Amino acid sequence: MATIGLDKLFYSKITEDEDGNETYATPASLAKAMTAELSVELAEATLYADDGAAEVVKEFQSGTLTLGVDDIGAAAASDLTGAVIDQNGVIISASEDGGAPVAIGFRAKKANGKYRYFWLYKVKFGIPATNLTTKGESIEFSTPTIEGTVLRRNKVDGQGKHPWKAEVTEGDAGVSASTITNWYQEVYEPSYAAAAAASLDGEG
Repeated sequence: MATIGLDKLFYSKITEDEDGNETYATPASLAKAMTAELSVELAEATLYADDGAAEVVKEFQSGTLTLGVDDIGAAAASDLTGAVIDQNGVIISASEDGGAPVAIGFRAKKANGKYRYFWLYKVKFGIPATNLTTKGESIEFSTPTIEGTVLRRNKVDGQGKHPWKAEVTEGDAGVSASTITNWYQEVYEPSYAAAAAASLDGEG
């Protein structure tokens, strides 16, 4: 996936039960996003029958999300990277730190002016990269870059699968206005009830 311009970057903290099933907190604004680059790694397996390749199966294995943002606040940095905010409000990063996975939501504007909305269900971030350069007697603070590993979630959806991404484009057929309006109210949960009901009706 090429680098895309985006906005409305949100994250949601994750808690897991004893079986590893995720529950998502109310999404919070992460930063003013500028760019995102998502690369995906697939695991490929070939099934053979009658001395030939009968089917090639490609499954999501993991991905890498690189975000360019204008600034990462102290609370968000702590939530994403495991850094600690001390009593003076200073962010302390230690070698032992490791942030807990979070869900990441954002939207990207298409050429026709419509937006495509995303939720990545489980992303584990590292320490943001920050570059400082001197210019005359001043110091320039370049845009922070934060990179995370995209994982599939443990909790299965209505079809018994482990989703890693939700994606929708406003204005597309079958997309309700409420889906777009509520996109950042909570992490989107797949819903197959209507499709299942329609399928059953068709069989009758």
